[in-house]
Amino acid sequence: MEEKIVLATGNPGKAQEIRNIFSILAPRWDLVTPAELGIEIPYPPEQEDYAANASAKALAATEVSGLPGLAEDSGLEVDALDGRPGVHSARYGSDDADRIQKLLKELASTARRFRTARFRCLAVLVLPNGKSWTGEGIWEGVITTEPRGEHGFGYDPVFFDPLLGKTAAEMTSEEKNARSHRTRAFADLLGKINTDV
Repeated sequence: MEEKIVLATGNPGKAQEIRNIFSILAPRWDLVTPAELGIEIPYPPEQEDYAANASAKALAATEVSGLPGLAEDSGLEVDALDGRPGVHSARYGSDDADRIQKLLKELASTARRFRTARFRCLAVLVLPNGKSWTGEGIWEGVITTEPRGEHGFGYDPVFFDPLLGKTAAEMTSEEKNARSHRTRAFADLLGKINTDV
């Protein structure tokens, strides 16, 4: 039996990545976007932390649809920039290319050994009865000096995974999903749901 869940995102790349993750972690979940349901979610203003953002989006999706709402908020935390762009990663520039160029410019004089960073993701599922669960995932890496790769979205072309020796944009979707912060966050979330049910 499939369980219909509203995936609170308007980002097609993120929606596809999350669906790929769930096809492995929880294939019985039928993730649908608000657009696919023909509804519009009035997302609340941005909060100052990932968990608050994800919770607000998931709750809004549940309230509008009457279905369980699933949301995540994630960001890139660069140690040399004191954790920036962090929760503001999506608004760090006008588009992906602009955000990457801004990041590389800020790190231009930073040696490779100090370009450590991580993707952090907080995932939240909210049921119509108000019950909720949260999962967290972190993916450690290094920021490159130039974009590499054609896959993915966001900061993927400059996020280098030392274990695989590739940027996230050079990885296949299977490689990325095996390592990513989103996969880890959703696995953590599902583990908590499974122990609570």
